[in-house]
Amino acid sequence: MTTQKEFLSKAEDVADEVLRKTKHILPHVARFCLISTFFEDGLRMWFQWNEQREYMDISWGCGWFLAALFVFVNLVGQLGGVAMVLLRLKVDIAVGILFGIVIVQTVAYQILWDAQFLFRNLALIGALLLVLAETRVEGKSLFAGVPSLGENKQKTYLMLAGRILLVFMFLTLLRFEVSPMQIVQIIIGSVLMVLVTIGYKTKLSALLLVAWLMALNFYVNAWWSVPSYKPMRDFLKYDFFQTLSVVGGLLMLVSIGPGGVSMDEHKKEW
Repeated sequence: MTTQKEFLSKAEDVADEVLRKTKHILPHVARFCLISTFFEDGLRMWFQWNEQREYMDISWGCGWFLAALFVFVNLVGQLGGVAMVLLRLKVDIAVGILFGIVIVQTVAYQILWDAQFLFRNLALIGALLLVLAETRVEGKSLFAGVPSLGENKQKTYLMLAGRILLVFMFLTLLRFEVSPMQIVQIIIGSVLMVLVTIGYKTKLSALLLVAWLMALNFYVNAWWSVPSYKPMRDFLKYDFFQTLSVVGGLLMLVSIGPGGVSMDEHKKEW
């Protein structure tokens, strides 16, 4: 038991040291990773304008104009939202736009009936909520040095919802196959998911999840290794950048902490 505690203590010390050395760039890296899927999809709308328009027209029978309008809204909304998040301009509005894009695409591409894609979109919404939580600073109070409870409460619940929704990404990565490696992955992944959800050893757990998720992402979704004329390249690229966005959400969680509704926060009161 003592050895286990010492190991966890050393692991947390290493994590803290990494965070201290990267604290100035970590939020920027987190935001960049988080909005990467919107950037990639916005560029897809630009370079595959005709294909995307024809797909929507065939799928919904909505006609040329409405199909083109759908592609245009996705292109402008995603690239515009990405620029606003990166430049820190009206982040609330930017997150609202990107959230709307996720909802519209969920309906338009009939993702509601595909559990894997639906779970990934829920995880993406969780990552967006963490970006929104980052913008919630302490409000001004009548008394100097006393934080506004309203602002604190809003940020706390945004972070709680973001943490819970991020977990959905890992549910899509678990493969229930009878093999030693798969069993190890299921156990480790499940434990880390639970720790992030309840906010226990959050920064360490989130960093371990980032490492695990990035390794899986580069191994499973290596889109660059597929020739450009094959449709599988686009599918893998989509999965790669969606996963990268959730990594950004986890890095944001590392940067700003788990929030008030977490075991880490309650431990301070014990």
